[in-house]
Formats: sequence, structure tokens, C-alpha cells
Amino acid sequence: MPWWLVIKATGAPGHGAKLYDNSAIENLFKSIESIRRFRASQFDLVKAGLKGEGEVISVNMAFLKAGTPSPTGFVMNLQPSEAEAGFDIRIPPTVNAEFLEKRIAEEWAPASRNMSFEFKQKGSTQDYRGRPLITATDRSNPWWALLVEAIKKANGKIGKPEIFPAATDSLYFRQQGLRAIGFSPMANTPVLLHDHNEDGVWKYLSLRNNCRKPSLMASQLGPWL
Repeated sequence: MPWWLVIKATGAPGHGAKLYDNSAIENLFKSIESIRRFRASQFDLVKAGLKGEGEVISVNMAFLKAGTPSPTGFVMNLQPSEAEAGFDIRIPPTVNAEFLEKRIAEEWAPASRNMSFEFKQKGSTQDYRGRPLITATDRSNPWWALLVEAIKKANGKIGKPEIFPAATDSLYFRQQGLRAIGFSPMANTPVLLHDHNEDGVWKYLSLRNNCRKPSLMASQLGPWL
């Protein structure tokens, strides 16, 4: 689930040669360092093989904004009164997002340090009924069984189901209480988002034909529609 967070720091402006506490830049750097440590702790779990990329909270800086513009760039002898940083945060549906919002308010952008924050985008990890946005990937889900069968017919192999670390349009289906499964036919291929693989066409055709099977009765799929 994407959260697009903007953190803003304020402080008294001053001459570039002066040293003083709680400048806007200093306050923002403290937040960036705190976020960096959290990011490292999450990434360490992935590096150690303890969790997949879609099972941790990823945080990446998207922009950094500060300084006083000048005709040639920036005024180099003036400390700015404001500084901002934007972060792309991705939260898996297995995580209680409330603790992260609390961390943002208390540690990453505390008002006591002249910090504020806003979300440019902030989605929920639950559907409208309060259920986690997760789809079963076992025999209890007839759509999963169809997918497995179709891939086998196309002489393919099903990888281990995992939570996609980014986001797809299936998110909007899950928010309405509908189940959705993401699928990529790119076997033995480095993960390159939006890459192509013509061999995958045959897997998609097999999946389409399997989903049109007359033997699949509406009574089987009713609870999953």
C-alpha cells in the first residue's frame, strides 16, 4: 500500500557563517537519519532472507527541497527557514499501519522540533469491511486452483506466492472486498518492472481458456465474486 509522505521543517533563517541550534536543515537531517535507520532495519530482514520485499515496510526518499533560489542557483551564504523531504513508503497488508503513523508523528516529524507532515497519498491496508487486503493462495480459493492448472498446462511452474512490493490495480478490487491475484509470466528473468516477455503470451492464453471452462460452476465461484 503506497503512502506518499512529505515532511517539512522550519527554523529561523540566518547567515551561512553562523552556528545555531534547530535550524530547518538540521531538524530535517535528524528526521532523515531516523528514517534511514528504520529503512536499514527493514532492508536487513530482506538481505538476511528472513522476509520478502513485499513483507517489509520500504521507505525511499523521492525529493529533497531547501535553499533560497538566486538567478545563478542558490544563495550560498543564507541558511533557509524551511526544508522539505518527500518519501515513497510501501506498507504490506500484513502490517498494522497505526504504529507507523505514530512513529511519523513522534519520531520522524515531531512538532517539538518544529516539524510537520502531510500525506500526498495514504491508502488503507484494509478493505471496506476492515479485512486485510490479502487474497488466499491455496485450494480454498478456486481462482488460485485455476491459475495453477493453467500454468501447468502451458508447461510452466508456479513460484512461491508473495506480496508484490509495489502496487497494482488489483488494490482497488481488494478495497471493495473482492479477491485478486497478480500474475507475471516472466520466468528465469531478472525483475525489471514493466519489462516484456513474449513467451508469457502462451501462459496468459492458457489461463484465459481455463477461466472459461464450462465445468466451473457459478456455485463454486459465488463466494469469490
